[in-house]
Amino acid sequence: MSRSSTIEILDVTDDSVFARLPPCVDPRFDHRSCDYWENDVQGSKAARAAWWRSMPAAPPVRQRVTDPANPFAAGTRADDEFNPFAATAVAAALDPLGGDDLFATPSFNPFAPSPPERDETVTGPRKLRLLTRGAAVFGSYAKILLADAEPAAYAQFGPLSAYPRAQQIRDLYPSLPQSPLPAVITCIATVAEVRGQGTAGLLVATVCDDLAARGFASVEAYPDLTLQPNEASAGHPAFWLTCGFDLAVDDERYPVMRRALD
Repeated sequence: MSRSSTIEILDVTDDSVFARLPPCVDPRFDHRSCDYWENDVQGSKAARAAWWRSMPAAPPVRQRVTDPANPFAAGTRADDEFNPFAATAVAAALDPLGGDDLFATPSFNPFAPSPPERDETVTGPRKLRLLTRGAAVFGSYAKILLADAEPAAYAQFGPLSAYPRAQQIRDLYPSLPQSPLPAVITCIATVAEVRGQGTAGLLVATVCDDLAARGFASVEAYPDLTLQPNEASAGHPAFWLTCGFDLAVDDERYPVMRRALD
């Protein structure tokens, strides 16, 4: 990226932008199929071609119709909005995290307002669905930087609650501030051709400005020093220091970088 390069930064919110995610330097990995941070048990950074294709729309849920005078029956009326005694509601109460469905959100609370309906006709690639699952409340979870219209850098970020692996690392350090919780940047990556030219720093600065505008008071990143540079998605502490972050936890394996947001 030269001084005269034309820079454009886009939020990853639809197929057209998702298709322009830059490649990882190490071909074993791919941003388009990475759920490493979203899934703290089985998440992977691996390149998985099946993830790059659009997912079929979910089939409509067919409900059994029962006697409308009996709300305790196993089935539900077709036009019922909610039956707290139905089997599905009980299952939701017992498993509020929705099992291993990364798109599920806890919803069983008979006293809370009904959440907005999720559009089950979304057919985008699985990773795109992960990046846009909180769009209605939070906004985008990723940005790309284009240099002269070519994909050059990628950043993934969002609320801490969106990334269980980040929460898992943060839980190792109870001395970190617990309120208000920070936003997190889980991935920052550039293509090999622009490394060392300030591209990643420019993208991080834009992400931080965006997070501040969304109301966050701080942001954290969690480098993994047990990995080689091209295997680690969260950068190196030295990089974060150049971006205005402080070393909040000095650990030889999993340090924590933190920055206050204006």
